[in-house]
Amino acid sequence: MIDPAAPPNDVPNLGRHVQALSSEALQSGPATVTEYPVGFTGTAGEYFRLWIVNIALTFVTLGLYLPWARVRNRQYFYGHTWVDGQNFEYRANPAALLRGYLIVAALFVAYAVSGQFERTKWVAVVLALVYAAAYPLLVRQSMRFQAVNTVHRGLRFRFHGTSGGAYVAYMLANFVASISFGLALPWAWYMQRRYQVDGLAYGSARATFRGDVGPFYLIGLTALGLTIAGGMVIGIPLVALAATLLGGFDFADIDLANLAASAPFLAAAAAGYLAVLVLYVVGWQYVRGATMVYVLNNMELGGVVRTRATFSPWRLVWISVTNSAARVLTLGLASPWAAVRQNRYVLGGLTVRAIASLDDFAAGVGGETSAFGEAATELLDIQVGF
Repeated sequence: MIDPAAPPNDVPNLGRHVQALSSEALQSGPATVTEYPVGFTGTAGEYFRLWIVNIALTFVTLGLYLPWARVRNRQYFYGHTWVDGQNFEYRANPAALLRGYLIVAALFVAYAVSGQFERTKWVAVVLALVYAAAYPLLVRQSMRFQAVNTVHRGLRFRFHGTSGGAYVAYMLANFVASISFGLALPWAWYMQRRYQVDGLAYGSARATFRGDVGPFYLIGLTALGLTIAGGMVIGIPLVALAATLLGGFDFADIDLANLAASAPFLAAAAAGYLAVLVLYVVGWQYVRGATMVYVLNNMELGGVVRTRATFSPWRLVWISVTNSAARVLTLGLASPWAAVRQNRYVLGGLTVRAIASLDDFAAGVGGETSAFGEAATELLDIQVGF
């Protein structure tokens, strides 16, 4: 598909055109809102065939095929996501990703190896400091890369977030959250989501985040209450079980050094670890799901387009937990089914609402963007989506 990107000199006029659409809609009285349900047409069986081939090729190439696997996976999900009769496209260049992957992998190996020897530990320290200092820039670069390679109706998304804004959202906010013992963590979430949405653009239309910090605190408190309540429900029976299992031991005669190797202790420790893991997954998945719903319900594009999310965060928690269990029980073979299941539920509960035709959006200028930041966030597991 040819990208009908406008020349640079036309971008201001296109931006005014989108603003004029919004102004005309407001001046003409109550606007007619058209709803475009988001559809997902992918299937588990179809994606499994793609996924298993990607796994095999990545294995036999010792990981060199990984960028192509990432791109093909995203192309599948983007290509099966539809709005107003048009599907999304993902146009990233796997070769560009490979260069970024190799650079990041080389730096990671240098960090790991240098940390093993006394003479070279300073190299590991320097690399760690460089990574900490560059972290916000990597996040920004990843957002730019993902946006410019996402296309709908022939128009590219773009990301205009500044480097200064990235340092405020991903360094200052995280620092304040850490020294406040987590009290400022919801504020950090708010700052990061606002940075992500306010920097986003579709063609010449800029996005705006209409949300506030208060709901993020409500989300955090709900997750905390859920974790505490779950800990009590799971912890009290677990303590009772441990007491029962250890009740037959005479601690005056037992060797404490061997207690950790005893069957009752191992059983209690395993149950405790599993309980903590479940609570973590439940709490964090609720935060992710509730944040996604709130952000999607409070973002606006060009003054004429909004999104509405109706899926339930609690249902998303259930899907995430059962998906994780299915992956474990099938040794990962259920991963394609889990991914399709979650995408179908989320996208099935998403609607695009507009007071102007989606065809009236004009493309801005999109250029090549370095894939280094995207490679770094992929390999280092930095979560940058909302």
